[in-house]
Amino acid sequence: MPPRTPSPPPARKRFGQNFLQDATVIHRIESAIAPRESDHLVEIGPGRGALTEALVSTGCRFDAIELDRDLATGLLAAFSIYPRFRLHKADALKFDFAALCEGPDAPRLRVVGNLPYNISTPLIFRLLDQAELVEDMHFMLQREVVERLAASPGSGQWGRLGIMAQYLCEVEALFDVPPEAFTPQPKVQSAVVRLVPWRESPWPACERAALRATVQAAFAQRRKTLRNNLKGLTTEDTLAALGIDPGARAETLELPDFIRLANALHGTEHGNGKTDETGGGNGDK
Repeated sequence: MPPRTPSPPPARKRFGQNFLQDATVIHRIESAIAPRESDHLVEIGPGRGALTEALVSTGCRFDAIELDRDLATGLLAAFSIYPRFRLHKADALKFDFAALCEGPDAPRLRVVGNLPYNISTPLIFRLLDQAELVEDMHFMLQREVVERLAASPGSGQWGRLGIMAQYLCEVEALFDVPPEAFTPQPKVQSAVVRLVPWRESPWPACERAALRATVQAAFAQRRKTLRNNLKGLTTEDTLAALGIDPGARAETLELPDFIRLANALHGTEHGNGKTDETGGGNGDK
């Protein structure tokens, strides 16, 4: 009798695992990334390696970060045949991405991953805080998170997450992914998003920490006006002088409005490229 093929490790709830299995979706993600042999790809949470297989075969340098040791064993068995493949058994939230870049002429990292909801926001901002290392990011997320990342002013999704992400990078929602594309099937819809850190920002300079604090205060209670949420921080006259209606809600302001307000409140107009941003929690609006 032929040797029995071992069953793949089951999904673990504590890791938020839902393994991508739909070949059409995998092909669409691969096409969106369009990897080249000269690229340096980093996959966060490769799981059982369905997307890994589609990407690593291009011959690019490929680093995979997997926390689940049982999955790591299968990944090593499947992809060690590729000489430029490396596996890191580590937590992506604590991983030193700078250690992957060797020398000033090394290509920037192209990061991809099917991210659990509980780590998506802090991980994205952790990578954006090292934007000089990152070429682009393609993530599978809950559709609700993608909608917040790509939201426009005036919409119910416009809030802290979208404002900070769009200040730091260009955000593009690519396509939705149904629960049937995964095993086990999640109870929510998913979507793929592309984030490209700005090389030359289109926005006026602003301290990231100042912008975050300002946005958080403005959205302290979404249904209240700026007059109420910013009481004690600024005056109606100051808001009016900045061209901001004190009676408006925060969700009606555009990104340049928040930047002007942050610079006025915190007395700075020059961002230093660093931030204490952590995303403000799982459902940060």
